[in-house]
Amino acid sequence: MILITIVREGESIDKALKKCKKKFDKTRVLKEFRDKQQYVKPSEGRRNEILKAKYREKMRSKNDE
Repeated sequence: MILITIVREGESIDKALKKCKKKFDKTRVLKEFRDKQQYVKPSEGRRNEILKAKYREKMRSKNDE
């Protein structure tokens, strides 16, 4: 996979690195790599998703109050 970041003339290196990092995050390559490092049983994966959803709902209701 190749990430191409176009840097305009006069643009700082910091800004170009920020663009490159943002593109890399959007591709989600690192997330997939981390997910594949350890096997998670399907039932355990579903359980984790349900727990995350419950947590998000709890936070939303807490913020709405």
